[in-house]
Amino acid sequence: MRILLPPPPLLLLLAALAAAATTFRPDWNRLHGLARARVETCGGQLNRLKEVKAFVTQDIPFYHNLVMKHLPGADPELVLLGHRSEELERIPLSEMTREEINALVQELGFYRKAAPDEPVPLEYLRAPARPAEDAPDRADL
Repeated sequence: MRILLPPPPLLLLLAALAAAATTFRPDWNRLHGLARARVETCGGQLNRLKEVKAFVTQDIPFYHNLVMKHLPGADPELVLLGHRSEELERIPLSEMTREEINALVQELGFYRKAAPDEPVPLEYLRAPARPAEDAPDRADL
């Protein structure tokens, strides 16, 4: 029995595409004002995407300011929103593992609670929002 493999350049291209699909680096300039996010997905899509389904069903309840929105026919995406609910970025989740999604959400600054019903500490109520770099410290207010 003989197994045919694609030519090496095609293999390299496929590997590069797979790596690019699973690696997202936030552009902090574009995400200035990040306040909350939602995961948009379709139930049918989740049945074949076990990693994303595990994140949606088991991990989202632990994150503050992160919700799931069911959209029929939608590919799973993390939609990052600003203070006025303006869309800042859409990140496809289909090719990411559960660990990669959790790492990304935490890198973006979303607070993860120890239990879904645990209260959020005051300093994280506005998380993942970050103060502007040039904003004065207003701890006296």
